[in-house]
Amino acid sequence: MTGTTPAVRRPEPAAGRPGDPWWTLSAVSLASVLTGLGGNTLNVALPSVVRHFHAGPVAANWMLLAFMLANTVLIVVFGRFADMFGRRAMYLSGLGAYTFASLLLGFAPTAWTVVGLRVLQAAGGAMLLANSAAIVTDAFPRERLGRAMGVYTASFSIAQLAGPTLGGYLTDAFGWRWVFWYNVPFGVLCLVWGAVALRPVEAASRERGVDVPGNVLVLAGLGGLLFGLSQVNERGWHSPAVLAGVAVFAVLLPVFLAVERRAARPVVDTALFRDVPFALGLLATFLNATARMGAVVLLALFFQSAQGDDPVTAGLKVLPMSAVAVLASTGAGFLENRVGARTMTVAATALTTLGLLELLAVIARDVPYAAVAAGLMLLGAGSGTFLPSNATALLSGLPSHRLGIVNAMRLMVQNTGIVVSTALAFSIIAGPVPAALRAHVFAGDLSRVSGQGVQQLVVGYRYALACMAALSALAVLACLGTRRAERAR
Repeated sequence: MTGTTPAVRRPEPAAGRPGDPWWTLSAVSLASVLTGLGGNTLNVALPSVVRHFHAGPVAANWMLLAFMLANTVLIVVFGRFADMFGRRAMYLSGLGAYTFASLLLGFAPTAWTVVGLRVLQAAGGAMLLANSAAIVTDAFPRERLGRAMGVYTASFSIAQLAGPTLGGYLTDAFGWRWVFWYNVPFGVLCLVWGAVALRPVEAASRERGVDVPGNVLVLAGLGGLLFGLSQVNERGWHSPAVLAGVAVFAVLLPVFLAVERRAARPVVDTALFRDVPFALGLLATFLNATARMGAVVLLALFFQSAQGDDPVTAGLKVLPMSAVAVLASTGAGFLENRVGARTMTVAATALTTLGLLELLAVIARDVPYAAVAAGLMLLGAGSGTFLPSNATALLSGLPSHRLGIVNAMRLMVQNTGIVVSTALAFSIIAGPVPAALRAHVFAGDLSRVSGQGVQQLVVGYRYALACMAALSALAVLACLGTRRAERAR
């Protein structure tokens, strides 16, 4: 990468002692399961939470989007803090904040209290995510990094595998509050093991300073865009609120870029984008996340709203995607040593595109489950392969003092794709449904209220899947360009 210096690794500790790379990987992976479960359990439980609070479509959207938005903005701040003050302290603080927020969420009295506490939970999650891949990259030599990244990414896939089923079971058996409360003992376990397994190290960078204007502009720009998209369900695309939100984003984007070029410690180091493989790699990250991340949320909701399934059944039906992702993430690390991380990203985005096209071709109110499962497995193979391969391609070879901020940039772009994907997908699927019925879409009981509304919802799903497939095809082209640029230099 342009402007970087060779990475300097500290000597590895003896095996079986704190600081051993595999101990480090186990602590990071366990915490990744915790945070991964937190998002996926709520996806299935969301209709129950909405019904309990009689929440509207806007509040339902923001129960998911508030976490993603706060996480996206704060992850860069904590990535910078980790480089300055040490990754272990930041990581353990994140575990404590995430666990405490989960406890409070179970006591939330209103829908908007849930939204507010999800922001606190997102802060803890941001401390963890900003450090996870950087900790793994710093612990392992380059020749073993691909395999370690595969195991680390597989931990997220395991969370996706168990999350929907666990969320459905907890909601059905104990009520929605336990979707949050189960995190507490698990979080305490992660905190204790992290304190044992992660050795204290000095801060990687002696530089100090955070780009406050840049972070404020990220929050305001993305917040405006997401607010606008969340209003589409109730007010339509031509509403002043929608147009104002999009306009805020459009106006602040060039301002943000101008501020970042002059900032001493920018949120986004624009100089890095002069390196073509890095720039195209981040573009592929955004496109891939935008294309695929709405799929689990949309399909879990489809099984409930369109086919009348209960939360447990809906959770079980999305299992094939995560099951295949576990296998793909683990296997990707071994294949990288033979064909290279860049080539693996091309194959991964192609599989994702194929899966979205298959779902687009078969989606219908009475679609056989086997047809949906086939598309989910293709998405799982693409997702499980892309994440570790892309992380290895972007982070390997970086010096230790750049790992935190560059990993944070990668995750900010990825999370931005997730935020846009979720907001856009919800807006598109509900668009063809009459305004009076849209609350039933998110409550998961549309099939019991209106048969015609279900047919209109299916039309919305087709629009959403077509949009995601087009974005995924662009991700394939970006990955091809990245591989070509890498080979040319």
